[in-house]
Amino acid sequence: MEKRKFILLLLILGTAFWGISYSVTKMAIGGNSGNVFLFYRFFLAVIVLSIIFWKYVKDINFEAIKTGFILAVPMFAGIQLQTTALKYTSASQCAFIAGLTVILIPLLKLTLYKTNTPLKIWIAAFTALAGLAIIAIKDKFVINLGDLFTIVGAFAFAVYLIVVEKHSATKNLLYSIVPMFSFCALFTFCLAFTDSQAIWFPKNETFWIGAVYCALFSTAFMYTVSNISQRYLSAERVAVIYLFEPVFGAIGAFFILGEDLSWRLLLGGTLIFAGTLISEVNFKSSKLKLAKKN
Repeated sequence: MEKRKFILLLLILGTAFWGISYSVTKMAIGGNSGNVFLFYRFFLAVIVLSIIFWKYVKDINFEAIKTGFILAVPMFAGIQLQTTALKYTSASQCAFIAGLTVILIPLLKLTLYKTNTPLKIWIAAFTALAGLAIIAIKDKFVINLGDLFTIVGAFAFAVYLIVVEKHSATKNLLYSIVPMFSFCALFTFCLAFTDSQAIWFPKNETFWIGAVYCALFSTAFMYTVSNISQRYLSAERVAVIYLFEPVFGAIGAFFILGEDLSWRLLLGGTLIFAGTLISEVNFKSSKLKLAKKN
């Protein structure tokens, strides 16, 4: 299988892990401190990734550490805000709104870097965003505190993906993955240390299951695949693929938390998939092949 297609499959699998993690996290934190949960999530991810990528870890230099810090700041902000959001909104709603990242990336790149984005990416983004709106916007839809946290978190994730794209063009980010998660673990430890309600060793079994799941699948696996993928895919395309996340998030919320599923999910999911296809089709190549046949 072509490497690029294989990476696409891994990304889609990762979005499933991510989508399910909203429900898992909501159950895990319950009345527990979200900061303590995130600390264990990042700390366990650091241990696992240090073992898997030991050949890179042993050769880490100052430049890799600096890049890890730069990447850690927006990623930590995004995860922290959206984890906090789960205390105020449903898992499926949080997953849906997080998909705003897909349209924020081209807008931010246009604003900050004056970068022109291909028309098909805009079409793909708005098609996918239409699917997201169909899923998320319901009767009496309002922006509550949890939704606001999620929206700001989506901005942070958009910045993270842009920064990853920028650095992956000139560096091997595998050297920076462990430093990145180490900084995230340090940030969350500092927040948890100042949290008066923090319980460092919860007796709730769900808490630990959730921490292990998120550390292995939605953190170690997904962010590693994401960083590697951006050597082959643009931030916009990666973000469009991420829009599978709310679909899996809604399915996970239905089975794990008993939240509602509806026709909106099917229609919105179809548009999201269409947006993904549009972003991946090489129209110029297709036209060229058609012209040759004629």
